This record gives sequence, C-alpha cells and structure tokens, in this order.
Amino acid sequence: MYIDIVPNRNSPPAVLLREGWREGGKVRKRTLANLSMLPPEAIEALRCVLRGEKLVAAGQHLRIERSLPHGGVAAVVGVIKKLGLHTIVGSRRSAQRERVLAMIAARVLDPASRLALARQLDPATASSTLGEVLGVEGVTPDQLYTAMDWLLARKERIEKKLARRHLSQGTLLLYDVTSIWLEGRTCPLAAFGYNRDGKKGKMQIVVGLLCTPQGCPVSVEVYSGNTADCSTLACQIAKVRKRWGLHRVVWVGDRGLLTEARINEELRPVEGLDWITALRSSAIRKLVEEQALQLSLFDEQDLVEFRSTEYPGERLVGCRNPLLAGERARKREDLLLATEDKLETIAAATRRAKRPLRGQDKIALRVGKVLGKYKVGKHFDLEITEQGFTWQRNAERIAAEARLDGVYVIRSSVSSQAMQADGLVQRYKELSRIEQAFRSLKTLHLDVRPIHHRLTERVQAHVFICMLAYYVSWHMRQALAPILFAEDDPQGAAAERDSPVAPAQRSSRAKKKAAIKRNKEGFPVHSLQTLLTDLSTLTKNRVQFGQVSFDQLASPTPLQQKAFELLGVTWRR
Repeated sequence: MYIDIVPNRNSPPAVLLREGWREGGKVRKRTLANLSMLPPEAIEALRCVLRGEKLVAAGQHLRIERSLPHGGVAAVVGVIKKLGLHTIVGSRRSAQRERVLAMIAARVLDPASRLALARQLDPATASSTLGEVLGVEGVTPDQLYTAMDWLLARKERIEKKLARRHLSQGTLLLYDVTSIWLEGRTCPLAAFGYNRDGKKGKMQIVVGLLCTPQGCPVSVEVYSGNTADCSTLACQIAKVRKRWGLHRVVWVGDRGLLTEARINEELRPVEGLDWITALRSSAIRKLVEEQALQLSLFDEQDLVEFRSTEYPGERLVGCRNPLLAGERARKREDLLLATEDKLETIAAATRRAKRPLRGQDKIALRVGKVLGKYKVGKHFDLEITEQGFTWQRNAERIAAEARLDGVYVIRSSVSSQAMQADGLVQRYKELSRIEQAFRSLKTLHLDVRPIHHRLTERVQAHVFICMLAYYVSWHMRQALAPILFAEDDPQGAAAERDSPVAPAQRSSRAKKKAAIKRNKEGFPVHSLQTLLTDLSTLTKNRVQFGQVSFDQLASPTPLQQKAFELLGVTWRR
C-alpha cells in the first residue's frame, strides 16, 4: 500500500490510499480510501507507517538533557563587548584576556571566590553559559590567579585608556577613599586604621577611587590599612598629570581629604590644579565668630558667597539646609538622652547599698567610656568625687553648636567666570555618586569584601577587577534606567529642585514609577540585581530527540526583550 497524490484539474489534488500488485506482467492498482480530508500531519504519519517506520509519542524520545541560565550572561558579556572593554583590557584575544573578562562578568552576575568561579566555568558543574560564551570552559583556580597577575601588569595602560575615553583637559575629578577589611594577618598591606566597616579586630586596606562627575570609575588604588586619607592625594595627582597628561583638573573631595595642608603643599603650588571642598565645623565656627560669615544672611536665602582673609584668593559659599538642621538637632538630642541614660546607670551604681562603686579613678574610667561612645562629652559638665559624681548639660555649648546646625561652607579656587556659586555647591554634592560606588562595591552587589588574598598583588588585582565590574554595571544602570528604580529623568529632577542647597529630589516620573512599581510602558521595575536574576531565566537548553541532540534557546519574555533592546545587545549566541 502507498499514498498517491493525483492532480485534480482546477481543484486541490486528491490524496489517495492505494494498493498495487503485478498480474501477468502488468502493474495493477486500486484505490482503498480517499485521504484528502485528513490534515497533512496525519497523512505524513500514515506515510511513515507504510514505510515501516516506528512511531512513538513525542514526549517519549524528547527530553531536556540540561538547562543553563543564559540571559544574564548574554547581557553582561554583550555590554562588555559593546563598551569595548575587551579591547581595553587586551587588544588581542588571548586565554588570559578571556579569563579576566570572565572574572569581571562573574563579579557582576554572581560574586564568588576563584575556586567557586572555576567550578562555575567547568562544563560538568557549570551554573551558567559564561564559560561557553567566553571560551574559558575547564579553567582552573591557578589559571585564574595567573590571569589576575596578567591583568595587574596591564593596570596602568587600562586606566590610561579609560581616562582618555572619559576625561579631558579642565575636567572635574571626584576622589574619595574608603577602607575594606581583610581576613587574616599575613598580607603586607593589612594594617589597623580608621575602620569604616565596623569590623572589630579586623585588619584592613585603604582604597582610593577616581570617578568622573557622573560617577563613572576610571581608576582605583590600594594603600596600606593605616594610610591617612589625605596622604593618598599626592600619588593621585602624579598619576593624573604624568601618566594621563591632564594638566588642568578640578579636584572634588571632602573636607577630610582636601585638608589645608594638602591644598597648600600639593594643589596650590601647581598651576592648573583647582579644587572644590568644604570647611570643617571648627573653621566655620571661627568664620562666624569673626563676622566673616553672618548667619542672619540665611534668613532670606540658603546660599551666600563671601570672602575671608583666612583664605586669600579663594571663594567661599555658605549654605544652610533647614532639613539638615532639623536632622542634626534630632540626632544630637538622641545622643544626649542616650548618654544621660548610661550616666544614670553609673550614678545608680555609686548609690547602691551593696558593693557601691567607689573611687574617683574607677568612676572616671566608666564615665569616660560612655562619653567616648556617644561623642557628646563636650556638652556635659561633670563633677567626680571618691563617693560619686554628678553631671548636667551645658546649655551654652549646646546652643552654640545648634546655631550652626545645617550650615556648611564650600571652599574653592575655581573662578567665578568658570563656575557660579550654585555650580560649586552642585559639584561638591556630586561626591554622593562616589559614595554610591563604594556602596555598590562593598555591600549592594559586587561584594569586594571580605578579601581572603594574602599577596599584595592579588589584593590589588582583586580590587581592580571589582572596579572594572562596577564600570560595567554603571553603564548597565544608565541604559536600563527606564525599567529600574533608578532616576530616568535627570532633567525633570533638576527642574523640580528649587535650590542646589535643598536635598536632591526625584523626578515625578521616578516617584510614580517607584510608587506603582511599574514604568510608563507597564513593565515591572527592578533593581539591577533582580533584573539580572530575571534575565537568567532565559536559558540555553540541551535537547535530545531520539538519537539527535541540539541546543535550543528559550524565548525571551517581553520584559527580557525590552532589557536587551535598552542595552543594545542580543541574547542569541
């Protein structure tokens, strides 16, 4: 039996089931059934049966051998290639370059140790398609460490290329430092110093980060953990001037970094170097006492520019933020109450009937610990005797400090022709962007800490990889802003702000997006981390059908497709 298709003039051809045989040397045939009404799939199945093929249900011989997250990998690696970071890291493709790119991408996707990353890249234990996409499958931890050494040797060239891309003569540079704690005590860089992480008993390193005014990182340096913030400035200036060839730069740093000594010794003597920083509270108090800054000027305005003989040739911009004033007053009162509560506990110990606290030195020791904890001892008058002690608030000192609540002074050498007073305030406030970079590096996403490396070069390479990962994630946030909780209408936010002194306000669009958790197109909004998690559900599947195996990508959801459109990359690899 066989299936025959017979032309039928102007009508569709007839599909007939026929039987054929030989009789007296002639071929005979007859029609057994007309199959024209059957669907093509049924006709094809019957044809297979007549050929002797065995038919089975599709699910019996179709199975998914393995499914690996792919969408997040495609997004991050695609952005790395779109930014040209692969050519910045190494102009030619090499095993070392691809391993470095894998460490950068993995830091954005799923921060882990080198051992864990090696397992993620192993084909047998892979947790994503990262190893396959970059061609680094089967890499060992030792090979990753070798790639870190290779990267560190190229660090100066890479930073110079980033500087050429993002900086120019006369540019502003945001610079700040932070500390990061380490595990262990054998790293030569590890030392005890000003601990910003609050990890008692942990040695640390100091990290200095240079960013553009928009917050894009261009350079990072690692210092010993006991290095003072201000002492890191000299090598940064040398890097910018000698390595990058930028001789006209405006440095923006906080009051603890651009100190009077650093300005006089390292900035002022060099032509072309300007600065924007702020004064310490003691310097502000002195200006008020000398009537150089009159607080009554803030009755009708929140910003006033003035001059002082204490700072010849410099511009001073006084600002007063009422919201900041209220917050400082609230915090001071909370600290005073907390201190009084602890002091009362000590006083009760001196009055108890059984084993009372006695001795002027013992009482003073316990009182000193309390005053040192809350840092408001200057607001109390104490009288300590052998039998006990008394205290009371010093209303005069508290009132004197309260007068300066919310007041800060911007100090700058930038001329008024180059930048107006409100511009100086705005530029100084852009330091918050470098603080955001530190939060991303340390807590939110990239997990630069804790650091388990023991060698100086490995610690430096690890921090540099984390900075490059932040470089990638920073650009991703800019592109994906419409579907993230991030601000996607900076001009609208600036227009809704009354004064640069006032707290930063989000635009109406961003507020609405945050309130309803959806953007104007109806897509649910995410953080970058949750969006990458969502993209990881776009998988690459190894499918087996009978004796044949092949790879099949899942279809992206509308949100995933929108994310790839905003990034300008594709998920197809």
